[in-house]
Amino acid sequence: MHVSKLYGMLQPNESETAAVRAVFFIDPTKKIRLIMYYPLNVGRNMDEIIRALQALQFTDKHKVAMPLNWKPGDKVIVPPPKTLAEMDARIADTTCEKIDFYLAKKTIL
Repeated sequence: MHVSKLYGMLQPNESETAAVRAVFFIDPTKKIRLIMYYPLNVGRNMDEIIRALQALQFTDKHKVAMPLNWKPGDKVIVPPPKTLAEMDARIADTTCEKIDFYLAKKTIL
């Protein structure tokens, strides 16, 4: 039995040789950073592809993480404090939206 059929990857009666579209983001060091797969019958979303590229570039530059549905200009997730001194600095930072001691968001322009 074909592995993809075994795991339900194909709809019943679909071709086992039909193309699947994929988008790969490969950074300058040749590291694969993101892969998006689209079934043959679903169109790609260029807005999402561009958003994902912008998010990768932004996180590399600013060392932050992106919340769900992030768009350029939205708040980002600041890395959590690793030491007591970093936690004290986080508490004193008035530019962060503090969800709790661990999770904070910030606008970076």
